[in-house]
Amino acid sequence: MPGGKIILINGASSAGKTTLARAVLQQIDEPFWHFSIDHLRESGVLPLDRIRAGDFAWPSMRAAFFQGFHNALPAFADAGNNLLVEHIVETPAWMTTLLRLLAPFDVFFVGLHCPVAELERRETLRGDRSVGEARRDFETIHAFATYDLELDSTQSPESNGLAMLEGWRRRQHPSAFDRMRSARADFGAPL
Repeated sequence: MPGGKIILINGASSAGKTTLARAVLQQIDEPFWHFSIDHLRESGVLPLDRIRAGDFAWPSMRAAFFQGFHNALPAFADAGNNLLVEHIVETPAWMTTLLRLLAPFDVFFVGLHCPVAELERRETLRGDRSVGEARRDFETIHAFATYDLELDSTQSPESNGLAMLEGWRRRQHPSAFDRMRSARADFGAPL
């Protein structure tokens, strides 16, 4: 397969994606770029102060922002960069977009699960998320995904990181992305 490899972690808001990614990056034997929406938000890429002040309407900007994020992944991978991406794949349409955009690449898809009560506890402790995001994600994001590996984020980041690395090293083909593409094609669903 051309370009870089991609490890994509899908989990609800406050599920522990960043903590897991950091644990993996400390031990993986190849260089990977850690890429997430939070990195972009925290770096100042988004005009958050102006959005919060009401100068710009986030709902009108949101679709283009996420389309750009999705389109950036194959661009970075095609240049030969390995990516460890954390994301909340919110909709079946986003899943279809990622299946199409990342078709040329070796993608290892990880589902990070967390009980809703724990998600809500973490969401409250963080204080930087809208209350209810975690529950919304919990109820939707895993319903339309097939994974190469599924992890429980109530386990320690170290043990989950080791399990993820072991799963990555032993990954098999067809991958979850390949299987989802085939299943959608079998049912006539457009990619």
